Amino acid sequence: MAVGGGGGGGGGGAAPPPKQDELQPHPVKDQLPNISYCITSPPPWPEAILLGFQHYLVMLGTTVIIPTALVPQMGGGNEEKAKVVQTILFVSGLNTLFQTLFGSRLPAVIGASYTFVVPTISIILAGRYSNTVDPHDRFKQTMRGTQGALIVASTLQIVIGFSGLWRNVTRYLSPLSAVPLVALAGFGLYELGFPGVAKCIEIGLPQLIALIIFSQYIPHILHSQRHVFDRFAVIFSVIIVWVYAHLLTVGGAYKHSPPKTQLHCRTDRAGLVGAAPWIRVPYPFQWGAPTFDAGEAFAMMVASFVALVESTGTFIAVSRYASATPLPPSILSRGVGWQGIAILLDGLFGTASGSTVSVENAGLLALTRVGSRRVVQISAGFMIFFSVLGKFGAVFASIPAPIVAALYCLFFAYVGSAGLSFLQFCNLNSFRTKFILGFSIFMGLSVPQYFKEYTAVASYGPVHTNARWFNDMINVMFSSEAFVAGFVAFFLDNTLHRKDSATRKDRGYHWWDKFRSFKTDTRSEEFYSLPFNLNKFFPSV
Repeated sequence: MAVGGGGGGGGGGAAPPPKQDELQPHPVKDQLPNISYCITSPPPWPEAILLGFQHYLVMLGTTVIIPTALVPQMGGGNEEKAKVVQTILFVSGLNTLFQTLFGSRLPAVIGASYTFVVPTISIILAGRYSNTVDPHDRFKQTMRGTQGALIVASTLQIVIGFSGLWRNVTRYLSPLSAVPLVALAGFGLYELGFPGVAKCIEIGLPQLIALIIFSQYIPHILHSQRHVFDRFAVIFSVIIVWVYAHLLTVGGAYKHSPPKTQLHCRTDRAGLVGAAPWIRVPYPFQWGAPTFDAGEAFAMMVASFVALVESTGTFIAVSRYASATPLPPSILSRGVGWQGIAILLDGLFGTASGSTVSVENAGLLALTRVGSRRVVQISAGFMIFFSVLGKFGAVFASIPAPIVAALYCLFFAYVGSAGLSFLQFCNLNSFRTKFILGFSIFMGLSVPQYFKEYTAVASYGPVHTNARWFNDMINVMFSSEAFVAGFVAFFLDNTLHRKDSATRKDRGYHWWDKFRSFKTDTRSEEFYSLPFNLNKFFPSV
């Protein structure tokens, strides 16, 4: 008592002790708060339609980039490229509807995947097509070879998913091992971000800045209760920068620029609008009967397995940003099975690439804070509609690539941060946790970088045998950041000091216990139950 009155010297006394709640850590949330619309709560129809169109715009980037890279190597021109883009859009629309209705039931867009590019290029370079002189014939023959490989590869995910095998694997997935998998499903695509922006910095950088201003700053400056600028930031920013890029093009800003600069910067170099038909409905076997090669099929199956692992990470991120409960393993397995059907449709229709969960659209869920299933189903309707009306779809597909790359910078970052958010379930003061996290993320970045650098210098991967299909299998596996990081983390987490009593709590496994079974938590039934009373046909659920 005597101490309190003396030594203050007029300074007002000691500061009051902090309140007890200020000393508490942030509480763990198994559902992400502050989401405006979750899976089962759709926004009003006008807003839902605009949001669905925004998802359609975002998925166009990968839809156009992959055929632009592959079709010319296959021997096709702008007409073939436009038809492949239409086919990818059409099949993506179907696959997205199937996934949201019968698969995982998450608001996940299913689109073309970069994972399948390596085995597809291997098919393109196969010697049996080198004797074909006519480019159009070579394109069709190569496409038929790709179709056969995709059809065979689809069986892997179909069997693993619908048999429940993937359910048994993911039961051992803990929050700790999910962190590297989900984080590098987003961060691992860094090469598609700012390097793409820098290919035309005067267009890409304004798009990135405009997107951040519309989504992050303007809503806080206006203090508006209506979410307009943040929710539709993609539409606002893309329109403004696209008009600006077109003015640069017609104004002659790139008239004397190198061809490569004109390709990336000009708005009239895509070649899709003129080549696309007015109305065309893609159909199975439109390029002819598929052809099959055992080696190419094995390489494509490995790509399918890598895509399965990557999609697992993206599914988890989508469930987080849709404010759903953690995915029950049976639901994840069901989603993988329907993704296998998606790859089967890719093979039947001829898209030149397999399908996976769109990482960029998962990031858009975070940007808009709208995880509604209905919105993504509307976006699937836009995909099908604009794939049939080729000219109209080609207009939107002609958005310059640097604008798309700027969108990726934000969306991939959101998905990566979804992985980091699972650290809240883990004990970060445990050296076991630190080792698994640090080593798996480092190897997930380092190993693919080695494979990519080696391939860039030597024109072939570190594994170089006479069997090209075996080389492709190894290169595809170890060139995926999410696959390497996820595999290392999963293996270490399930083998290192597993019987230690503190390990289960340190890895956060107990937080997901009640979600291991579909019917343990009523929220899981609300989010993931199949429509039309179809659950009885899926006993694994």
